[in-house]
Amino acid sequence: MPPTLRPATPADATACALVHHTAWVETYSRLLPASFWETSTLEARTERWTRWLDAGTPVTVAEVDGRVVGFAIAGPARPDDEHEVVRDRELYALYVLAAHHGTGAGQALLDAVMPPGTPAQLWVAADNPRARAFYARNGFEPDGATATDDHFGGLAEVRLVR
Repeated sequence: MPPTLRPATPADATACALVHHTAWVETYSRLLPASFWETSTLEARTERWTRWLDAGTPVTVAEVDGRVVGFAIAGPARPDDEHEVVRDRELYALYVLAAHHGTGAGQALLDAVMPPGTPAQLWVAADNPRARAFYARNGFEPDGATATDDHFGGLAEVRLVR
């Protein structure tokens, strides 16, 4: 069954947190130190998602059979301490539960928040071949910028642009 997309509401905080946490465990367990998971808990994510959605953060969710299976967030590009923005728009996050990879949920979410051809930037784990191949199919390529994200256990990231 193809996913249904809709804007997230504050009532989706728990479901979004569960997808976010589960997708991180599925994707990054092999890349992050065990100590990362001591503070990156489902409870902590639920608190963050409650704050974000209560504040009106625009999030698009993908549902299958009434259950949230993925989400995407995009907005104005943000500089950091080491990198200037190179595009006006940025994909902040796109996660889909592994059980729903290959269903079109990821593509539908990307197209909803970042229509095809929109110049944009995003950061992706350097050692995430599945995500990097997905973004390459959508016209994103590395621009040479790299970062080590200490907030995420020293995760090595690369910036992709189109």
